[in-house]
Amino acid sequence: MELTLTGSVAFLPTPATAAAARALTPGATPLAALTAGHDVIRQPLGEILPRLSATLAELVPHLAAAELSTHCAHSPFKTAGDADFAARISAADLEPLFVAGVPGQPWQGTAQIAGAERSVVAVMTDATPRGALLVLVRGDDAAPVDESALAVTQALWSLVAAHFDRFASEATPGALARSRAAADTRARVMAELGETHSAALTGLLGVLRSRNLDDAAARATATELAVTALIELRAEADRDKAVAEERADEAFARLADALRPLLRHSPVRLELGPPDSVRRVAADVAHAARAIVRAVLLTVLEQEAMTRVHVGWQVTEQELRATVRDDGPGALSMCALGPARISDRLDVLGGRLDVDAVPGWGTTVTAAIPLTTPDATAPAAGTDPLTSLGARELEVLTRLARGHRNRLIAQELHISESTVKFHVAKILTKLGVGSRGEAAALFHAAA
Repeated sequence: MELTLTGSVAFLPTPATAAAARALTPGATPLAALTAGHDVIRQPLGEILPRLSATLAELVPHLAAAELSTHCAHSPFKTAGDADFAARISAADLEPLFVAGVPGQPWQGTAQIAGAERSVVAVMTDATPRGALLVLVRGDDAAPVDESALAVTQALWSLVAAHFDRFASEATPGALARSRAAADTRARVMAELGETHSAALTGLLGVLRSRNLDDAAARATATELAVTALIELRAEADRDKAVAEERADEAFARLADALRPLLRHSPVRLELGPPDSVRRVAADVAHAARAIVRAVLLTVLEQEAMTRVHVGWQVTEQELRATVRDDGPGALSMCALGPARISDRLDVLGGRLDVDAVPGWGTTVTAAIPLTTPDATAPAAGTDPLTSLGARELEVLTRLARGHRNRLIAQELHISESTVKFHVAKILTKLGVGSRGEAAALFHAAA
């Protein structure tokens, strides 16, 4: 098979990527371009950026592709291309381009990437709430990209980013679980690295400030370097938080913008109660809260004899509480919300859903989502292992210990069978056992 050279990097194309790349060459039909876009977005999430890079390779030759986007809480920064070169690119390299980028206006020029000034094409889109940036890092002798190629690159990146945003906004319970677990691991690793680096640099400062060192010039220079490193370390953490978290008030404002069109031509009046808080919350919590409120509101609007609906958020130290209150007939039940899979999403995040219906007065639906990762800390040695389980997990374990199968447990708890499987896997892990029988035995021993 022939190698397609892109800059100084050789990509080994599959028939699919080769066809997709040809679809974006000058003179290609609109249908071919749409086919290329479909080929990119139908890939598994982890393969989308590599496929996008390969698809754009002939149109915009480049060494590597990098993205910085806010749809993904646990990995907002990704790279594709030559592994050695891509590994030297950092999120800090992309941050100035992210800040300066204008959605819909591709830019080409030079930027500091991987420790050197390099030719790049930067494409920004507002297809996600806080924007998404794609950077194609090019070779030293790369020719300027023409306007038509930039326009196609912009359109394809906007399509991909919108696809990402849909996954974030309508995440299935399984995807939410993986995202939350990865985000928790990432946060712990960052915290550990930060503590390690801070301790090392603080120790270095202590040595360099010692009166026993005679070389004042060397001491001053080294001290300045260490202080600069500490500042950069903290700045890196701030940059990471900026793309992995959202301010509660800004997250609610984005929800409000999405809800207003739903009632623009409706006789029902929308009242908004934004949170009185600027606390930052994990992006997956904000995404989930917005998706849940939208699903609840759509169900609420199906009722007759309504004149107003109130949507509000309240942020406490422990949780984000989203409330949808109407003045309808007060006949809404938990079962009516079942098709929207709201309980499944909340179960994965360790949240809960309450429905308070008063006939003749209306219904209040409240979704509470913890602001910390559920069960992030393991039980202390020697304690009852069942104390590590959440409320829903205990409900599942109770029925499991009675010999109930997953389908029956799902019916009794009004959740999906896949969510039951997820809880069973978590229970086995937390209890340190390898089978349902062992878990049941622990339950009976503790009873």
